[in-house]
Amino acid sequence: MSTRTDAPTRREQILKEAARLFAERGFHGVGVDEIGAAVGISGPGLYRHFPGKDAMLAELLVGISERLLDGGRQRVRERERAAAPARELLDALIEGHIDFALDDRPLITLHDRELDRLRESDRKRVRQLQRQYVELWVEAVRETYPVLAESAARASVHAVFGLLNSTPHLGPAGALPGRAATAALLHRLASGAFAAAADGGEPPTPAPGA
Repeated sequence: MSTRTDAPTRREQILKEAARLFAERGFHGVGVDEIGAAVGISGPGLYRHFPGKDAMLAELLVGISERLLDGGRQRVRERERAAAPARELLDALIEGHIDFALDDRPLITLHDRELDRLRESDRKRVRQLQRQYVELWVEAVRETYPVLAESAARASVHAVFGLLNSTPHLGPAGALPGRAATAALLHRLASGAFAAAADGGEPPTPAPGA
């Protein structure tokens, strides 16, 4: 979801490799030395950036929840400035979540497997951020499809998240039909799911390039 083009910092490199290794082999199956080797520094050198693996896991899971919420809020602000139709906001939210689902697949796996390893305060923070993110979607869905009751809209949002967050189970990235084609397919499926929930209403027009 990020548009930054500058080189990642060493801290960001460490987190990226930690996410990949944790997702591939499990949190307890990866040592500090292995994470360090993946970024070209000694294991003890990691302690200049993080106090330990637990801190890396917390920053990964809390961080992605913050990024998703911040990205969603930014899309809401952009829609308000442009006075765009509600379905354009819904399209933008879908597009942004697809970017996450395709580009940060290891974080989805980490969330599913390792969330309970976080200390209680971090786990509560993740849940709080996720609830706020869901509410952004619920409001956009209900504005796009006023026929939907709040409970149905919320259930639909969670169902669409399940669909979009299935990307770790789609096989290796090289086995997919290409990023653009996969993104377009996911966008059609998500839009269609909301339309079906509204009892056959027309799905939102896909965003340009979707």
